[in-house]
Amino acid sequence: MRNRITPCTASAHSCVDLANNKAWLIDDGKIARGPVAISHGGQGKETPTGTFRVLWKDQDHKSAEFDNAPMPYSVFFADGGIAFHQGNPNNPSAGCVHLSAADARAWFAALEVGDEVQVR
Repeated sequence: MRNRITPCTASAHSCVDLANNKAWLIDDGKIARGPVAISHGGQGKETPTGTFRVLWKDQDHKSAEFDNAPMPYSVFFADGGIAFHQGNPNNPSAGCVHLSAADARAWFAALEVGDEVQVR
């Protein structure tokens, strides 16, 4: 069953709409936050689509791939280090989903390991 406002099903705890650069937090099938502005991977570093599970979280993560670049409030959900994290929602990422500082804190607080993430 699809949520009537998001492109995701009611089982998602977070929904990402890449085409429209929006994301939502969903609690028990109801929108808890969103839509919020996001950015995602650019050409050659696309954000993967599909259904994922939160793998792990790190509030003060530093990127091993990008010279210890800060990735505050990281919530990792896909192979290759793909995460929601604080970043400029106006700039493309290397595959992650960038959220504003306030939104990144909200995603970090709301999502737990094992929660379903849908990227469309």
